[in-house]
Amino acid sequence: MNVEELLGQIDDMVDKAWDVPLSGGKCMIEADKLRDLIDDIRAALPSEIRQAQTVVADRAEIVAGAKREAEAIVRKAEERAQAMIAQEEIFRQAQQRAEEMLTRAQQKSREMCKGANDFAEDVLRRAEELLTGRMGEIRQARQMLRTNAPKKAALPEEQQ
Repeated sequence: MNVEELLGQIDDMVDKAWDVPLSGGKCMIEADKLRDLIDDIRAALPSEIRQAQTVVADRAEIVAGAKREAEAIVRKAEERAQAMIAQEEIFRQAQQRAEEMLTRAQQKSREMCKGANDFAEDVLRRAEELLTGRMGEIRQARQMLRTNAPKKAALPEEQQ
């Protein structure tokens, strides 16, 4: 199960919990079941982190691919320019075109790098927000458990 499904189970558990009369909205939850779900969430979190790392690795591959493509375009432009050196006018035109291609390739490379960075940043930001939100919810649930945990009644001295 993923973290979202586990948190949904916790939410269902809270929805189905018994209300404690005159407690201001407090309820009783089976602590063992909640702890099991929290443990499952902890186990699922590393997979969420691995997914974020995969996104970062994909971003690196996209950037490397863009650089290779740019280098290929530059090599192709240089080869074309050298083949056209024979005539002055053709050489000048080829040189101009090569520079334009290089400029476009550099621009495309920058755009692809920026796009990849923006995408990775967005995914990582969303993952961080999700994890932060879920951790806050878990802390609240734990605090509610601590607050709502029944106090141990004092036992008579003979039973202690």
